[in-house]
Amino acid sequence: MASRSEKDLSCPYCHDIFKDPVLLSCSHSLCKSCLRTWWRKKQTRQCPVCKRVSSMKHPPCNLVLKNLCEAFTLERDQRAPPGSKDLCSLHSEKLKLFCLDHQEPACVVCRDSEKHIDHKFRPIDEVAEHHREQLQKSLQPLQEKLKLFEQAMGNWDQTSEHIKVQVQHTKKQIKKQFKKLHRFLEKEEEARIAALRSEEKHKQKAVKEDELRAEDVLFLQNYQSAVERVQQRPQLGDPDLLSGPLIDVAKHVGNLSFSIWKEMKEVVSYSPVILDPNTANPGLTVSEVRRGKTQNLLSGLSGFDSGIHGWDVDVGDGAQWTLGVALESVQRKGHLDLRPGFWFCLGLYKGEYKAFSPSDPVSVVPVRKTLRRIRVCLDCQGGRLSFYDPDAHVHTFSGSFTRKLFLFLGTKDEAPIKILPNIISIRNTNTHNNDLRLLCHFLFIILNLIS
Repeated sequence: MASRSEKDLSCPYCHDIFKDPVLLSCSHSLCKSCLRTWWRKKQTRQCPVCKRVSSMKHPPCNLVLKNLCEAFTLERDQRAPPGSKDLCSLHSEKLKLFCLDHQEPACVVCRDSEKHIDHKFRPIDEVAEHHREQLQKSLQPLQEKLKLFEQAMGNWDQTSEHIKVQVQHTKKQIKKQFKKLHRFLEKEEEARIAALRSEEKHKQKAVKEDELRAEDVLFLQNYQSAVERVQQRPQLGDPDLLSGPLIDVAKHVGNLSFSIWKEMKEVVSYSPVILDPNTANPGLTVSEVRRGKTQNLLSGLSGFDSGIHGWDVDVGDGAQWTLGVALESVQRKGHLDLRPGFWFCLGLYKGEYKAFSPSDPVSVVPVRKTLRRIRVCLDCQGGRLSFYDPDAHVHTFSGSFTRKLFLFLGTKDEAPIKILPNIISIRNTNTHNNDLRLLCHFLFIILNLIS
């Protein structure tokens, strides 16, 4: 009975259990791949059973037959004894061959059957080894991609953790700065309220002394003359209040915010260059540049491609340092790449001051005294990069700065390099619009802090 069922579920062309059976208009069913092979061979859409020409180029799938074949195959596999998978399902012979045309294992009987007429065969072990090699080659780029993805995921995890650390560290810095400002404002408030109370005490004391100063005898002596004067001037108006005994309100609240801002400039600082810790060398402290494993290259947050810029640098007693500007194309993370043509800088090396530029890689700069504080001035449009000490000009690079430039600082010495803050000055706000905008900005911050 089982043999009969297997025969009923077998393709008339390949004599194997149907795979993706399709139904022809003549009611015969064949495997989809077998029908395509037959049609290519005959060059016509003819049924291999009844030779009738099919009117359909794409016959529909015989779903009922397909489900029956899948159920039969599953049941047969479950009934099969261990090791039977190596045997041919049709001839119960060892599967030693591989049909290259059908891309499936076959036995020696299959090789001689009608299903495999004129087909090419290879030993199954040989084909398996070849397929393993091909699969290994195909898997190699995928394995490399998998490693990259795993590495990227690890980097993402590290970046995520680093971001959390950055947030906490930056939050502490912000709180520290605002705590400093709050402490300053609280002291200012206490000092001004103390001055107000002191004036109140002084004025109250003065008023009481004036009231008691007039003795009774003097009052009686002047009483009669005072009455006569009042009678002679009946239309005399009410006396004005004297301003002397009153609190000088204008002194305490007049331009209060501006006065506070004037005092605040002593506790706040402005740096002409803002450094980006994300592009700094790992051995760098942002507040000051100290020695690392290599020289450190710092970048401003946006670089310089227009305008005039300047900043002061304290190189201290360092025996080896470099400062200036570098092109954006320089590697600004990790190990520094000092290829010629990518930087303009002045440095101290082995006791000599030297200049480095694309046109002249190394040139000695004559300096009469030891440099400790240097001002760097960059004029992008004018094409000049100049270095000054507090007393004189040191060196100037001239050229065409057509690409974006970034701040460059480096040291291999224990002595730190520091970028000094600018001194905040107050000018006539009626003639200096920039100062007016800066003043309004500070006043806005102060008013918000006070409120």
